[in-house]
Amino acid sequence: MSLEAFHMTLLLSALLCSLVAGLLFGFAVVVMPGITKLDDDDFLKAFKHMDGIIQDNHPLFMLVWVGSIFSVLGTLVLGTLQLTGLHLNLLWAAGVLYLLGVQAPTIRFNIPLNNALQGWDLASMDEAALAEARTEFEAPWNRWNRIRTFNGVVSVSVLLFVLLKL
Repeated sequence: MSLEAFHMTLLLSALLCSLVAGLLFGFAVVVMPGITKLDDDDFLKAFKHMDGIIQDNHPLFMLVWVGSIFSVLGTLVLGTLQLTGLHLNLLWAAGVLYLLGVQAPTIRFNIPLNNALQGWDLASMDEAALAEARTEFEAPWNRWNRIRTFNGVVSVSVLLFVLLKL
């Protein structure tokens, strides 16, 4: 494989990971603070509707989200064949941070929380049950999203640094 192919995959990884990190950042600083002001029923309904778009495998969302994973994996393979020293170490640090710090928490924590919410029959819940459901969902979801956001921003920053130094 040529150095040009590696540059293209690195650029694609930086782009796709930036889009994912931006989505997470948007949720952390705009969406969740905005809907947190809603009452329990409206908060859970709003999040359920937003997540429903993702759960329906929105094609652009899936292209970016899943594409970022494959792009990072391809970039790591090609980078291992093309780079040495500090650049290779930074590439691997960024890739591992993205996969373990963004994607793994998504799979382990955020998706199960989203799936639980999708399974709740909000219309049949009384105020106490809605308040309990929100408590079970909101704080852990936000905690893991802040972790994903931080890791996404750091990994993208390192990918961009490597891209600019090559």
